[in-house]
Amino acid sequence: MKPMIKIRLFLSIFTLIISTEVFSCPLLNDKKASTPSEKMLTKDVLMDKVKGGWAGKTIGCTYGGPVEFLYNGTMIQDYIPLKWNNESIKWYYDNFPGLYDDVYVNLTFVDVFDRLGFKAPADSFAIAFAHASYPLWHANQVARNNVLNGIMPPASGSWLNNPHADDIDFQIEADFAGIMSPGMPNSSSEISDKVGHIMTYGNGWYGGVFVAAMYSLAYTSNNIEFIVSEALKTIPAKSTFYQCISDVIKWHKLYPNDWKQTWFECEKKWSSDIGCPDGVFVPLDIDALINSAYVTIGLLYGQGDFGKSIEISTRCGLDADCNPSTAAGILGVMLGYSKIPEVWKRPLLGVEDRLFSHSNYSLNKAYKVSYNHALAMILEKGGKVGDNDVIIKCQKPVAVNYEQSFEGHFPKEKISVNKSLNKEMDVEFNGNGAVFKGSVQCPDNEYVADVEVLVDGQNMGTIKLPVSTQDSRKVDIYWIYKLKEGMHKVSFNWLNPDSKAQVYLGDAIVYTDSSKISFLK
Repeated sequence: MKPMIKIRLFLSIFTLIISTEVFSCPLLNDKKASTPSEKMLTKDVLMDKVKGGWAGKTIGCTYGGPVEFLYNGTMIQDYIPLKWNNESIKWYYDNFPGLYDDVYVNLTFVDVFDRLGFKAPADSFAIAFAHASYPLWHANQVARNNVLNGIMPPASGSWLNNPHADDIDFQIEADFAGIMSPGMPNSSSEISDKVGHIMTYGNGWYGGVFVAAMYSLAYTSNNIEFIVSEALKTIPAKSTFYQCISDVIKWHKLYPNDWKQTWFECEKKWSSDIGCPDGVFVPLDIDALINSAYVTIGLLYGQGDFGKSIEISTRCGLDADCNPSTAAGILGVMLGYSKIPEVWKRPLLGVEDRLFSHSNYSLNKAYKVSYNHALAMILEKGGKVGDNDVIIKCQKPVAVNYEQSFEGHFPKEKISVNKSLNKEMDVEFNGNGAVFKGSVQCPDNEYVADVEVLVDGQNMGTIKLPVSTQDSRKVDIYWIYKLKEGMHKVSFNWLNPDSKAQVYLGDAIVYTDSSKISFLK
């Protein structure tokens, strides 16, 4: 998730690269798929699958990079070319290495496991994540600000402390949990519980749990429909996430040859983002629910074909680099690195020893470390590791705990405040909650504005607002939920004003406790 202005800039450059024909061969599914009690793999096959996961993720991220968030509320039409050639991955390594945040944030958590072992507490992952050098956005950046201010997981990811809790962030960072848990989706869920609640909750967390489970199951099955349906069993059936993915599975059966019809059905029923302040009342939808649906569409309609799967996931639009990245990583595990078609794998040559941006990990190092973690996890969970083979104690998926973000909160209106704070400001709204967007500007990049907030006269404390160019920045100025329905007044009091600084309040998203809102007067 990079700022869209950067994507547009690099898109114009990237499209100058000459395209080559993209092809791959379909993998036939085993129609009698089931979860075995044990699965034997050679160590070579295990390593091949680990490599396939990380390589696939990198390939998919690159393929969709030029169109990330350029197509919101619409699919990418067939006549729009998606470029790919032998220089595609190297070009991004050289010119825009930040594209691979999907990978290098994952590797932060891989490294914590490698340094501290499987018993590393959630706080260790949170601290490593919060102090990493890379820029972050949405749920990740809110979580970073929370952790730096002493709000640790799981509170750092709760929707009460993070308006972006349902965003895609953990969905695109959970790959490592599945890669290190071959055939053990419940073990990947345990890891997801520890790490995913740093930055997400509810559907945002479920996106990562679901993805990690699919990676895990891809070690022991080559039936993509089975992998999807079994992974969904890790999600509570009463959640909207479960219902959405169940709908995709149902629509795939109704329209087996028409992914676009399933896409349209998803748009009609599941495309309303109610949490992310940047995605409410606009076509942008960075919610994990709809983006996980696009991953699922790509996997089901791709039928095990590597190229077809990532192309469909990309053409679904929205977070069009993250979704094919996830789909390609899962297929990379299922197929193994050696069976990823050469046209897709060839661009990796020459970069696998290069470090990812903001990381001391290369792909080759990620392969080795995750392979060692997978061996250790097999032993940890009762399997066996021999000289040449491993025996995995396979797990039947069990649903994680139920949780729901923004319960009883529905977007009502957007208020345009659009004013700079001149020491004091009052803003009134009618509803049960609100999120105030804005920014802090100052030539002194170390400046932090202290702003006292009162709601209906009650002092809610002082919020610290770093300059908006800082990595410790606060994504949204202020938010409050769970108020009694009615009129409320939020008062902002700037305690340490600086003549060179500006605290700007933009829009406010107002919530109500009823989903039945009529806009007809």
